[in-house]
Amino acid sequence: MFKLTLLIYLVSIFSIQFANSIDVNTTSGVVRGLTINVLNTSVDQFLGIPYAEPPVGALRFAKPEPIKKPSKVIIDATITGNSCLQLPSNQLGQFNTATNSDIDLIQNEDCLVLNIWTPNTSKNNSSKGSPLKPVMFWIHGGSLTSGSIFMTPYNASVLATNDVVLVSTNYRLGPFGFLYGGREDAPGNVGFYDQLLALKWVRDNIHLLGGDRDHITVFGQSAGSWSVSALIISPLSKGLFKRAIMESGAHLYNKDRDVISKQEALASAQKLAEQLKCNTSEQWIQCLRGVDAKEFLKTESLYVFPVEGTEFLPISIQKAFETKKFNSDIDLIAGMTLDEESGFISHFDPDVHNLTAEGFKLLVSEVNDIYHGLDAENVTQFYLKNIDPKDPGASVRAFEVFLGDLVMKCPTYLFAKQFATNAPGNNVYAYELTFESQFTTNATGCPPGMVCHSADVPFVFGRPFLYPDQFSHEETVFSGDIMKMWTNFAKTGKPDDLWPQLLDNNAIQVRDLNPRNMSRVLDNPFHTTCDDFWKDYYL
Repeated sequence: MFKLTLLIYLVSIFSIQFANSIDVNTTSGVVRGLTINVLNTSVDQFLGIPYAEPPVGALRFAKPEPIKKPSKVIIDATITGNSCLQLPSNQLGQFNTATNSDIDLIQNEDCLVLNIWTPNTSKNNSSKGSPLKPVMFWIHGGSLTSGSIFMTPYNASVLATNDVVLVSTNYRLGPFGFLYGGREDAPGNVGFYDQLLALKWVRDNIHLLGGDRDHITVFGQSAGSWSVSALIISPLSKGLFKRAIMESGAHLYNKDRDVISKQEALASAQKLAEQLKCNTSEQWIQCLRGVDAKEFLKTESLYVFPVEGTEFLPISIQKAFETKKFNSDIDLIAGMTLDEESGFISHFDPDVHNLTAEGFKLLVSEVNDIYHGLDAENVTQFYLKNIDPKDPGASVRAFEVFLGDLVMKCPTYLFAKQFATNAPGNNVYAYELTFESQFTTNATGCPPGMVCHSADVPFVFGRPFLYPDQFSHEETVFSGDIMKMWTNFAKTGKPDDLWPQLLDNNAIQVRDLNPRNMSRVLDNPFHTTCDDFWKDYYL
């Protein structure tokens, strides 16, 4: 009864009329989707297609396994499926507020499913000689601890009307996806392995749904962008995609050491085992596989980081670029919002309203416990040097700017710059979203005058076209422009004629994404921060 109610609710909020069901025979079995009408375009929608064996029991913490035997019954892909287990949204702070769903997620450990939106399959089936469409493969954000493809902001039906096939995938989160056991059956980074297997499922099946397996663009935001950067570096994903879009994030940290070493990750996993009454001197991984899944959420940290020196990530990103051991045969777009940092300070001191220089330095030291290698004195001097001493909130905003540069802006920009430098024959583009959306301000609590983390998501997914009463005409036109650039890039490797390469005759060129002036190009906007102050930290 609940699923039926949820389905009716989804129909009403998306203003989509259901038509005929459609069946497609895949390696998972026959999946039944629905042909829906979106902006006067027929789109086939498939929700919750399983792409792996349920990662439960002996497969908890293990690499995902392909489905061994196709389902003998028709898989109902007309209703939403399970989301992966995660902390409640009210415990996530402001990290994910821009993408929080207005629908309660059905959580279960058995969650390895994907969604597909494709321009009417019956018209595009390759067996009938119709041309196959480029594929865009979405990886959701959420700090690797939260998120789901069933969240309202990730409805990709509008994006699919731009003559591309959209795929989004769930992957295991928190300890289920990133616990490192130091052994073959608990290798760490299995959330990334989930993404990898989903990509392989797409390559095996997407032609049946009108998609071209040789024209796949992976894209993601926040932790989804971290994931895209990991896929670009991982030797295991070679040849699985042709292009990539990174929105606010990269797996790039201190050049001298990763955020968490294998030894630290193993110690953290063993500490978790002790909390859950599993003796670390015995078969603690086996014991953890027997613990009720919901018990893990009572101990889960907000912070999860991939582990390097492993099969999926054998070397650091810096070393990968230095030795040319990365997937260099792709085109790339990478970018961020103007004010990535807004709200991040709440993870360190939710009640702070003013900071002295000494207080600023102490908070930097707390951040150093996670990111390592920070010179608290230099950071404090750099970020406080130009603030207004008469403004009681200036030092707090400066600290948030520091966090935004450290966590999002500089890793994303420097990753793109290193990629462009070491893959000079490829298209590499960068952007900064500088447009303040009234919707984002109202929906997420983003302070007026700021362009916060995740502000790009509604425009990329065409949300103004689904909720026209919540957006201005300017925002709707802007969303159409963004979708066109993203899908043009997926089709041709070039978003439009106005967007210069990141390295244009050795000059840094960054596109300003703002409907007030869509032709504006920023000349090396990160010179004093990422290319100067932070360069020696990352590179």
